[in-house]
Amino acid sequence: MGGVAVDVGSTGVKAPDGGWGWAVLAGCFVITGFSYAFPKAVSVFFKELIREFGVGYSDTAWISSILLAMLYGTGPLCSVLVNRFGCRPVMMVGGLFASLGMILASFSTSIIHIYLSTGVITGLGLALNFQPSLIMLNRYFSEKRPLANGLSAAGSPVALCCLSPLGQVLQYQYGWRGGFLILGGLLLNCCVCGALMKPLVPPKSAQKKELGEDDDKEQEAERNKKKAKPKLLDFSVFKDRGFLIYTVAASIMVLGLFVPPVFVVSYAKELGNEDTKSALLLTILGFVDMFARPLCGVIAGMQWVRPRCVYFFGFAMIFNGTADLIGSQSKDYPSLVAFCIFFGISYGMVGALQFEVLMAIVGTEKFSSAIGLVLLMEAIAVLVGPPGAGRLLDATKNYMYVFLLAGCEVAVSAVVLTTCNFLFIKPKPSVDADKHECVTAADDSTAKMCSRGAEVIDDEEKGAREEQDKALMEEEDKDSEEMVEFRPKSITVDSQEVERFLKEPQQNGSMAACPETCL
Repeated sequence: MGGVAVDVGSTGVKAPDGGWGWAVLAGCFVITGFSYAFPKAVSVFFKELIREFGVGYSDTAWISSILLAMLYGTGPLCSVLVNRFGCRPVMMVGGLFASLGMILASFSTSIIHIYLSTGVITGLGLALNFQPSLIMLNRYFSEKRPLANGLSAAGSPVALCCLSPLGQVLQYQYGWRGGFLILGGLLLNCCVCGALMKPLVPPKSAQKKELGEDDDKEQEAERNKKKAKPKLLDFSVFKDRGFLIYTVAASIMVLGLFVPPVFVVSYAKELGNEDTKSALLLTILGFVDMFARPLCGVIAGMQWVRPRCVYFFGFAMIFNGTADLIGSQSKDYPSLVAFCIFFGISYGMVGALQFEVLMAIVGTEKFSSAIGLVLLMEAIAVLVGPPGAGRLLDATKNYMYVFLLAGCEVAVSAVVLTTCNFLFIKPKPSVDADKHECVTAADDSTAKMCSRGAEVIDDEEKGAREEQDKALMEEEDKDSEEMVEFRPKSITVDSQEVERFLKEPQQNGSMAACPETCL
């Protein structure tokens, strides 16, 4: 958790950090906007639904609650589907579900029908888009991943600024039924974003031949891969201390993170401000949040900051909690404006860093399972946090205690994250990304081998050559020894006999000049 994992996907392809990844980033931007802004944008139609079905505001508020519960609570289901079928088909089916839910809601005759259609079906469709989009973003970006996460997270405030006015226009022009129908058609764009999620293709066999691998070994490896079934939901992430610390801290954080945006407008009205001025606070918060997320992504990608992104995330959480604590003492409109500015900065920092830190902890291969399990834990906190703050408000009739509680929860989560990480997690050595950039997507130009890999290959080749030469020398020595051992006695020559032969006169009376000639 203290360091950044080297992200190599399940296909063994290195993140290209660009190219088609920018199209994937654009799809993630749209998906993130729909997923986070749609539950808030639907609240524009609540007055019409109250008048249509004769229900209370609390009844209509369950629509947004069910949407968020489906978005977070179906995390493990999304992980299983992604590991089984891949990101692209899951996202395209999710886009159909999201659109179908809003279209069916336009024909509803009771509030229960809207719960099932808009809440369950549309919520499930958005969940099937949100989680796979983050997984694909993690696979396409490694060096530039903090920036990519910041840009994609900016889709939430941008979509909120667009969908809320659009919902008001649709309600005025076509009523809530026509507005739901048009929004259902708009959600079909999730299928287009899903089509952009092109899977990365593993490197060609030619690159393996350059590495000196035999075809037999390649075939055996491919057979083993086919035989080995991937885990649909990898629970081994719970063995990672960093993941456990992150999950606990994130669950505590979510208890208070979403409370101030829910109650700040009512807080301003309680202080005697007009409805238009009170609603302007959310616009200020969203505008600041829009620019804070990409800027935070740029800072998180710096060479000195990225290995310490966990502590940077802890700073963002403390910043957010402190803003809540100070904002609880607001007594007039200017102080609430200042609170929304600082809260928007800290809220954007948290939004840009929360999934970046999780990616850095578990890496690409286990991220699909890790995010599903984390979202499931956060779903419980999302359902408990705002209602619990509402109960506190009903009991105390004072917004100060609501903001104090939210600030304490976020600050405690920051202390848990940073302290446990410092005490129990050993920092991983930072990896020089330049030495590990080796493979890009198959649709790009042919992959290039990095210099470090070439040096390793040269050393291996030299070692292999030396071993071969050594083996040949040993074989020659053994052959020569065998020849000497098995040489017949008839051809062996004694040195004393040779000297005697040279000195003794021969029959022809001449001295032999050379024993070889005489022999």
